Amino acid sequence: MAKQKFYVVWDGVTPGIYASWNDCLLQTKGYESAKYKSFDTREEAEQAFASSPYAYIGKKAKAAPPKPETLSEAIIDNSLAVDAACSGNPGPMEYRGVYVASMQEIFRFGPMRGTNNIGEFLALVHGLALLKQKGFDMPIYSDSVNAISWVKQKKCKTKLPRTLETEALFQLIERAEKWLKENKYTTPILKWETKKWGEIPADFGRK
Repeated sequence: MAKQKFYVVWDGVTPGIYASWNDCLLQTKGYESAKYKSFDTREEAEQAFASSPYAYIGKKAKAAPPKPETLSEAIIDNSLAVDAACSGNPGPMEYRGVYVASMQEIFRFGPMRGTNNIGEFLALVHGLALLKQKGFDMPIYSDSVNAISWVKQKKCKTKLPRTLETEALFQLIERAEKWLKENKYTTPILKWETKKWGEIPADFGRK
């Protein structure tokens, strides 16, 4: 069960402390100067709300989107993490996206016969498309160097043979590649630092 989080909105439609991400989002989405942050306890949130937001979120203006190769020093709570799992290679593959701050599962797909790399690629594109559709301005984490590279190149460079058994999967791949070629997005794609932070929040825990 995900741990309860509390969200402080210093600058938004109605500043205050909110007990769910959805309530926080209602106060901040589309609000140009919104300032908000999550906390583990209500006490911490109350202390933060009574203080300047800049003591917690900094005074820097919006930075340029980090390159995929850039490693951040701290985890960004307001972000989406994606991951895939595959039993065998190839084998039954599935992927999902998780909102990092609340550990809430946002989307899930599968199982379908494929490979882990394909799942990681499809998960990233699914996440990018969803964030663009919803108008959410947040980064997306992946622990797959291959998937990040493939998305950057707009091409899933799998060596999996295209057969009757994998035809449905390849149709999904073609849709993902088509989306990448036809859509522009500003979402930063960040590499999840497993050695420093542990398993990515979207991990299926099957290792």
